[in-house]
Amino acid sequence: MGEADQPRKSDGAAAGGAKRRRRRRTRRASAQKSEKQIGQEQGKKSDGAAAVARKPGTSGRGATATPVRSKGKRTSSKRKPAKPRRKAPAVPTKREISAGGVVYRRSDDEIEIVLASRRTRRGQLAWGLAKGGIEDEESTEDAAIREVREETGLLAEIEASLGETRYFYVWENVRIRKTVHFFLMRHTGGDIDDRDDEMEEIRWFPLERALKRAAYRGERDVLIRAAELLR
Repeated sequence: MGEADQPRKSDGAAAGGAKRRRRRRTRRASAQKSEKQIGQEQGKKSDGAAAVARKPGTSGRGATATPVRSKGKRTSSKRKPAKPRRKAPAVPTKREISAGGVVYRRSDDEIEIVLASRRTRRGQLAWGLAKGGIEDEESTEDAAIREVREETGLLAEIEASLGETRYFYVWENVRIRKTVHFFLMRHTGGDIDDRDDEMEEIRWFPLERALKRAAYRGERDVLIRAAELLR
């Protein structure tokens, strides 16, 4: 081999060495990259295990307790149907019709009205108009004159009708629906001492005072109608 061929061999050897060095660097870089990937994967696995350890109900630092369900009976959100209410026993009802009068007199240009007092079931004294039930085959007018005479001892004549008043009350577990027909009556005689024992006291009142002393609203309305006719 001549001297001219020797540089060519040196150049080829140099080129081959450079190639081998590049291949070694590539392998080292690949190996380093593989080690880095493995480290990252191992880090992810470690983070995942730590996350599992921090889940509620697991042991470990920062873990939270999981609520424990009660072993008792389950409560339903649905309401139980309401029990039907018991109906109150029906109270028997009875109707009554009565008649009474507003008896008046004039004294020194003043109008006076007679009121009768009786005790209520509570023992209170209540002032009101004379009235009572209608007997068989008796008209309302005749019943009014009779009741006035029996309860006040006075005699009177009917001058006008004052209409009626209605109310109800319960007596011995019976509901009473009562209608009372009233009449304006002029005093003609009699004596209050001749009355029956049902009334406690009989007294004459000035018209305006009688309007205030009457205990029941329905009778006060009747007295107002009487006052309109008398004035």
